[in-house]
Amino acid sequence: MKSIQNGAARAARTLSLFMILSTFAAPAFADTGDTAWMLTSTALVLFMTLPGLALFYGGLVQGKNVLSVLMQCLALACLMSLVWVAVGYSIAFGDGNGAAEGAGALWGGLSNAFLGNLTTDAMSGTIPESVFVMFQMTFAIITPALIVGAFVERVNFAAVLLFSVLWLVLVYAPVCHWVWGGGWLADRGVADFAGGLVVHATAGISSLVFVAMLGKRKGFPEEMRPPHNPAFVMLGASMLWVGWFGFNAGSAVGANAGAGQAMLVTHISAATASLVWMFVEWIKFGKPTLVGTATGTIAGLATITPAAGSVGPLAAFIIGTLAALACYFAVTLIRNRLKIDDSLDVFAVHGVGGILGTLLIPFLAGVGPMAPGLGDATIGGQFGVQATGVIAVCAWSGVASVLILFLVKLITPLRVSATDEETGLDTASHGESAYGI
Repeated sequence: MKSIQNGAARAARTLSLFMILSTFAAPAFADTGDTAWMLTSTALVLFMTLPGLALFYGGLVQGKNVLSVLMQCLALACLMSLVWVAVGYSIAFGDGNGAAEGAGALWGGLSNAFLGNLTTDAMSGTIPESVFVMFQMTFAIITPALIVGAFVERVNFAAVLLFSVLWLVLVYAPVCHWVWGGGWLADRGVADFAGGLVVHATAGISSLVFVAMLGKRKGFPEEMRPPHNPAFVMLGASMLWVGWFGFNAGSAVGANAGAGQAMLVTHISAATASLVWMFVEWIKFGKPTLVGTATGTIAGLATITPAAGSVGPLAAFIIGTLAALACYFAVTLIRNRLKIDDSLDVFAVHGVGGILGTLLIPFLAGVGPMAPGLGDATIGGQFGVQATGVIAVCAWSGVASVLILFLVKLITPLRVSATDEETGLDTASHGESAYGI
C-alpha cells in the first residue's frame, strides 16, 4: 500500500511539473515548421535595415556624411521598435474595438497598446502571435528608414526622429491596417502581398514631400560628388537582396508553397532588373557601373514585392524588365529634368517600383506556370481596385506627411545650418568621423 501511495505521489508531482512547464512552452497547436521559418524571416528583414540599407545608403553619400546615415538607420531601428510595441501594432492589426462605428475600417484602435492583450498562448494562424508581432515590427522599422535616403546630407537629426515617430503612427500603421489588418482596402480586395503600397508607396510619396519642404543640397545637381564608396553600395544591396527573401517569402506567413513561389519570383525579378539596368547604362554611357547595377537590383526587388504572391516565373521576368526601365526613367526625370533633390532616389526606385508592381498584378496574375490567376475577378475590375488602393495610399501619405512636417518645424528645424552642411553631418551632428579626416 505504501509503495502505491509513493507511486501516486510521484505521479502527482510529475503531472504538476508538466503543467507548470507547459505554461511556458509553445502552444501545442503551433506549427513548428511555420514558426521556424517566420523566426528566420524576421531576422532576415531586420538584416535588411541593419546593416543592409545602412551600408547601401552610406556608400552613396559623401565620406563626411556616412556615419550620419548609419546613425539614422540604427536610431530608427530602435525607436520604431518601441513605437510599434506602444501603439503601432494595435493601430495596424487591432479590431477597432472602442472606435466610433465604421472607424474600424480605417484604424485598429488602441485596445492592444503596449501589447496588453498578448498572451503566451496567443496565435496568429499557425504561428505564435509574438512571432507575428516581431515580423511585422521589422517592416515598421525598414519603411521609415527607406525615407532616410531622400534627405541625407542636410537634415537635422532631431527632425528625423520626431518625423519618423509621427509618420509611423499616422501614415504607416493606418495604411497597414487598411491593406493587411482587415481595413477598407482589404475589404475591396486590394492585392499587396508584401508591401508595394504599405511600404514602398508610402515611403516614396512621403520622401517627395519631405524633400520639397526641406530644400536641395548646396550645389545640387551641378556640383554633386559621386558616391564615396561603391563597394559599400554593392555590399548593402547584396544584403538587401538576401534579406528580401524574408520580406517577400516570409509574407506567406508559413513554410509552404506560397513562400517558395514568392522566393523564386523575387530572385528572378531582381536578377532581371539588375541586368537590364546594367545594359541600359552600358549602351547609353559606354560603361556599366556597379552602383547602377545595384540600383537596378533594388528596383527589381521593390517592384516584385506586391506581386510576389500573385505571379509566376515568366511574369517575374517581365516585372524585372519593366522595373528597371521605369525606375531608370524616373531617376532621370526627377533628378535631371525636374531638379528634385531626392538624394538617393527613394521615390524613383521604391515609390515608382511599388506602385508599378501593384498595378501590374491584374495583367500578369495568370501569365505562365505557377501563376494563380485572379479567381472570380476580371482584369479590368481588379485593376480598378488596385488603382483605388494606389490613389488612396498616395494621397493619404502625401497629405499626412505635409501636416507632420509642419508640426515638426514648429518644434525643431528640418535642416542643419549651411556651415554644418559644408562641414558634414558626421562631425557637425555626431562629433565623429568615419575616416579620420
